[in-house]
Order: sequence, then C-alpha cells, then structure tokens
Amino acid sequence: MTPPSVSHTRWFLVFWLFVLSAVAFLDRVNISIAGPSIAADYGLTNSQLGYVFSSFLLGYALFQTAGGWLSDKLGPRRVLTVGVAWWGIFTALTAIVPSQIKGALLLFVAIRFLLGAGEAVIYPASNQFVSWWIPTQERGVANGVIFAGVGVGASITPPAISYVMFHYGWRSSFWMSAVIGLAAGFIWFLIARDQPEGHPSVSPAELHFIQSGRTLSSSESLSASTTPPPDANTAKSLPWFTILQSKNVWAVTFSYFCYGYVAWIFFSWFYIYLAKVRGLNLKASAFYTTLPFLAMAFCCPLGGVITDRITLSRGKRLGRCGIAVVAMTMTAVFLVLGSRVASARLASVVLAGGAGALYLSQSSFWSVTADIGAASSGSVSGFMNMGAQLGGAITASLTPAVAARYGWTASFYVAAVLAALGAVAWLAVNPDRSLAATR
Repeated sequence: MTPPSVSHTRWFLVFWLFVLSAVAFLDRVNISIAGPSIAADYGLTNSQLGYVFSSFLLGYALFQTAGGWLSDKLGPRRVLTVGVAWWGIFTALTAIVPSQIKGALLLFVAIRFLLGAGEAVIYPASNQFVSWWIPTQERGVANGVIFAGVGVGASITPPAISYVMFHYGWRSSFWMSAVIGLAAGFIWFLIARDQPEGHPSVSPAELHFIQSGRTLSSSESLSASTTPPPDANTAKSLPWFTILQSKNVWAVTFSYFCYGYVAWIFFSWFYIYLAKVRGLNLKASAFYTTLPFLAMAFCCPLGGVITDRITLSRGKRLGRCGIAVVAMTMTAVFLVLGSRVASARLASVVLAGGAGALYLSQSSFWSVTADIGAASSGSVSGFMNMGAQLGGAITASLTPAVAARYGWTASFYVAAVLAALGAVAWLAVNPDRSLAATR
C-alpha cells in the first residue's frame, strides 16, 4: 500500500518569510549606504543623519506591540501583506524629497518614522505564523531561516545600493527597493494562509505533524482541530496583564534590548565607520560591510539547528537559554578585540565574528516567545522586539555621540558591556513556563 504523501508547505512559507525578512532589511539598511550622499545633498551632519536613523527605529519600536496584537487578531497573511505595501510606499517617498526643499531633515525623519511603523509587523507576524505552523521541535530552525533574511538582506544591500548609486544615483536605489518589496508582498498574499488547517496544499500527514507539536493550551488546541475559515485566528489571546506580569517576558525583553543595541551598530554605522574612521574607499567599505551580515546569515540558521538539537536532547533550559548566554558572551569578547585591532581589514573580520556570534542567539529569543506565548505569540514577541528596537534607536544616536567624545573604541566597549548584560538576563528565563499556565 502506498503511504500517504507528506507535503512541506510550512517550509515553503518559512522560505517566503525569509524573503520578506531580507526585503525588510533592504528597505531599512539602504539609507545607511546612501546616507553620506543624502547628507551631502541636503547639508546634513552626522548627528542629523543619526536622527534620521533613530526615527525609523523609534517608529519601529513603538508599533511592535500594536503589530503583534494585530497579528494575533487578524493573522499574519493580511497583516504582512498590508505591511509590505506600506514599506514600498514609504521607501519610494524617501526618493522624492526635493533637494532644495526647506525642512528636509524633518521630512526624512517623518518618512523614516512611518516606514518603521509599517515594518514593525514583520517579526511579530512571523512569530504568530511560527506558533501555528511550526511544531516546537522545529522552531529554532524555522526562526533561524527567517532571521537569516536579516543577514542576506543586509549583506546584499551595500553592494547593490552602491552599484545603483554609482550608476544611477541614490534615489534610484530607493525606487529599486520599493518595487522589490511590493512584488514580494503580493506573492505572500497569494501563497499564505494564517493556519495550516486552511491551506489547500497541506497534506493530512503534515497537518497532523504540525498539530502534534504545537504549544497551545487544551482549549486552543480544540479550537484549532476544527476546520476554520481560511484566514481566521480562532484561539483566545492572553490578557495584557498576564503578559506584563511575567518575569520571563521582562527578562527576554531586556536581553533583546541589549541585542538590538549591538545589532544596530552594524546596520546603522558600520559602513560609515569603515569609510570615515578606518579609511577604506567606497568599494572596500561596501565589501567589508557585507562581512557581518554574511556572518549573520550563516550563524542564524546554525544557531537554530544547535538550539533545536540541544533542546531535543537536554531540554529548553540548556537548548534555548544556554545557547543565548554563550553566544552573547562571545559577542562581547569579539567587540572588544575587534575595536582594538589596528588593521581595518582584520578589524572588519573580527567584528563580523561578533555579529555572527550575536545571531547565534536569535532563534532562542523567538522560539522562547513562540513557546511561552502560544496563541498570543505575536503580542509577546512584539513587546520583546520593541525592546530591541529601542536599543537600536539609542544606538543610532548614542554611538556617534560617544565616538565624538571618547573615540570609536569606546562605542564598541559600550556595546560589549550591553552584550554581556544581555547574556546574564537569560539566566532568569524559564522557557518551560507557558504564559497560559499563569492565568
């Protein structure tokens, strides 16, 4: 007798979330590469450029919780579709600010703030998808693949934006980013569903496997076992009081704040650091700027594989929390060493090691919030990610301020201290305690 066919629809959709993740970082990192040209056109200083960077992150941070709540209520299919269309519109608007207009700084700040607000839905919605589509034993790998898009998007951005800028000007690079995003979002709307029960391509065997490994309460599992409308989220969300009184949520949020502070040094300032401080030319800066992002792209799924395997054999405490502690501690060491290396090229490699080590821990954050949040994983992860983006917003403005007063080595020391504190915070996380159990 021929065994029933097993579909792999969940992994195809995870791959497309990887694509959307890459597009999101194309849309946000492009301004770091185009920044010097924009500053020259509009007469902006580095500090003013920092305000533009921070405005994106402020909008991104402030709308994380709302984005997670919307994902819980409306589902990741519609929320991400609207979100990606929003990114495309505001990325295009960046390109049409007239060169001679008064108040250009205020316009850029407003546009980037609203772009950040739209991008805020990407990862809470992705985590809501993971909580419904991915059994717990695969969540490390799934999150690793999704967040590998961060490294891929950020690594292709410097050479792609530099090439388009060199041949067609910085405005064309933003038009290119907008078109790519709109196309990716349209495809997502066509292929995605909020839950596997409503997707026509999911085989009975795949559906059974997914349902058997979901971390839902009994009532949530019961509602999920019935066939819902194609885009309905039937499970009951947790009250915000339950989420906000959780020690786990606050510990992982503080750690992700530290994580975000470190990560956004690479996204906001690394290219400018190599070009202006280390003295590399445009071509060399674009090349070496890709190294941290390639390290992220490689280490993110690697960390997911490691955390899933250790979790399976030794439990979540070691598999999720232990990996995060080790990875963030390694990050602190790499940042200290890299900032002190005399050679610009060697420093780039060592600091890229710090970025890679940081992203070994990425899956731990999102797998734990998917596990403990269950049907409210969008809200829980959105709150956590708000912490990271507030850290990033502080980085965008504080890093050049510290560098101007104390030197760039001091800026990396501050980041190293925060990475170490982020590692310590994981010691307070209990990944086996679901928020649903606290009600």
